[in-house]
Amino acid sequence: MTGIADDTGSWLRRFHPAAAPGRRLVCFPHAGGAASYYFPMSKALAPDIEVLAVQYPGRQDRRAEPCLNSVEEMAERALDGIRPWADEAPLTLFGHSMGASVAFEVARRLESGGTPPHALFVSGRAGPTRTRNEGVHALGDAEFVTALATLDEGTAAVLANEELLRMAMPSLRADYRAAETYTYRPGTDVSCPVVAMVGTDDPKVTAEEADTWRERTSGPFELHTFPGAHFYLNDEAANVRRLIHQHM
Repeated sequence: MTGIADDTGSWLRRFHPAAAPGRRLVCFPHAGGAASYYFPMSKALAPDIEVLAVQYPGRQDRRAEPCLNSVEEMAERALDGIRPWADEAPLTLFGHSMGASVAFEVARRLESGGTPPHALFVSGRAGPTRTRNEGVHALGDAEFVTALATLDEGTAAVLANEELLRMAMPSLRADYRAAETYTYRPGTDVSCPVVAMVGTDDPKVTAEEADTWRERTSGPFELHTFPGAHFYLNDEAANVRRLIHQHM
């Protein structure tokens, strides 16, 4: 693919380029997350599956850019960087938490544009018609930090570091606002297989809520539960990768 192999642009990071990739997985981070979250997955899947990790503005090497405040805008902007890769071959999309909503909105747009994804993985997120606004994004700083620290040990470590917290707070606020205010707009859904995944002890989404993703595809649907809470995929990485291999 001329010009693309050496330039993923501002929206995508390709940590382990494959000489001749037959399959590509586009990964969308959670609220406050960055492309680097998917570095271990990229390394483990290479070279059979090449991972393209989405980098939202307002963090890491894009920290100087303003954050985006809506899932729809994230999807629209990310699509510009993703679409050229979809023109080469169907892509599989993977999103965790807020990233599941962004991945779904990108998948809808790819479907409308005539390049539907090969499959869509949605992790740790209720179906679009069942998303919750718990008002976390509107909490005061102390309450906001406390709410986030309960979800993930890695996030808690960042929040405990004053300097890291100061750098991360703008993207965390913006992402939580985007995730909690996201509203499904009826229209084109997807025709590809959808695989929903959730931790058995996830405080943010139940298996019943995750099962409602089946309503958003005319294709096959599967629901998989894993031991763990919201970030179950940290401990269940090998099983998640096995599931990805089965659908690519």
